[in-house]
Amino acid sequence: MTNTTAPIQSFRIEISQAEIDDLQERLSRTRLPQPAPGDDWDYGTPNHYLREMVDHWRDGFDWREQEARINDVPHYVTEIDGQTIHFIHVPSAEPGATPLLLAHSYPGSFAEFLDMIGPLTDPVAHGGRAEDAFSVVVPSMPGFGFSTPLEDRGWTMARVARTYDTLMRRLGYESYGSHGSDGGAMVSRELGLLNPPGFLGLHVLQLFSFPSGDPAEFENLSPADYAGLKHLEWFQAVGGYNAINASRPQTVAVGVSDSPVGQLAWNELFNSFGNGTSLVTQDQILTQVSLYWFTNTSASAGRYHYEEAHSGAEPAVNHAPTGVAVFADDFRTIRAFADRDNDNIVHYNEFPDGGHYAMLERPDVLVGDLRAFFAGLRG
Repeated sequence: MTNTTAPIQSFRIEISQAEIDDLQERLSRTRLPQPAPGDDWDYGTPNHYLREMVDHWRDGFDWREQEARINDVPHYVTEIDGQTIHFIHVPSAEPGATPLLLAHSYPGSFAEFLDMIGPLTDPVAHGGRAEDAFSVVVPSMPGFGFSTPLEDRGWTMARVARTYDTLMRRLGYESYGSHGSDGGAMVSRELGLLNPPGFLGLHVLQLFSFPSGDPAEFENLSPADYAGLKHLEWFQAVGGYNAINASRPQTVAVGVSDSPVGQLAWNELFNSFGNGTSLVTQDQILTQVSLYWFTNTSASAGRYHYEEAHSGAEPAVNHAPTGVAVFADDFRTIRAFADRDNDNIVHYNEFPDGGHYAMLERPDVLVGDLRAFFAGLRG
């Protein structure tokens, strides 16, 4: 399946013991800020949460166990557009398996999808049908994880989409689909806009479509649409990292890059800003935060907000077949606006629990929805 003439090399994740010891030493010297009155989530990440997580990071979390789990799947690196690209590639043994690109979130990483790879590539062994098999590719976005260092400026989601298309072609796939959440959903939509030859369609957890300013757009909104607007209002009230990353990502990265607890606090979205809905476990959070820490990528990962804010890109309609899985405690895609910006939504499902990180929280449900979406495209 792999084009042997392309510069693709096997890769293994091996964090040195010295780096692990340095992390432990820094955690032992943690200095938390003066707590806000009540020490709750109203002002941001509270001390009681950080104290509990740091204790577990030091005494309960086993990086080597997570590292071994990560290395259970094959990793590779290649160079595209002057940039090192790290990726997982697991071809299915089933004939005719659908090639599937999985695009990760911010904050997040390729490790979001580890629990989904087995069920996607070997559905029969996980209660599915052979015809639902996927050959899976999971890249690290440039500037995230091991797709580093970020070599130049201008890495918008559209540029990432072009890079991912090149990667899929280099791996020998003439046709493929994509899935993503958050930044990965944006990259997947950019693939829909690009619509390269053989692109099957995109499946996302969110379509980020917002009011244009035309009052007429509100005339036919449903109660579910208004609930989506209410959730958006809440997210804007707590998601200040978007504005900081879009204006001064390098400044905030100084503190986050120098303090593992700063990195943990900065990644509060994993805990859904403390609103009590997150199903992401402590070990899942610490695996993600540890990857950011060991790769020192808080700065380059945050620059995407800046690049998007300064891209000057004009709005465009996505015509590619599109599926949406809406999880109860995540951003609610506002269907009226989504249909305006994506005129080929052929699959739309809502689920009673799970959130922004459904791939960590409800991987079996998400796998089922991916199977249903791509089966529908096959007819």
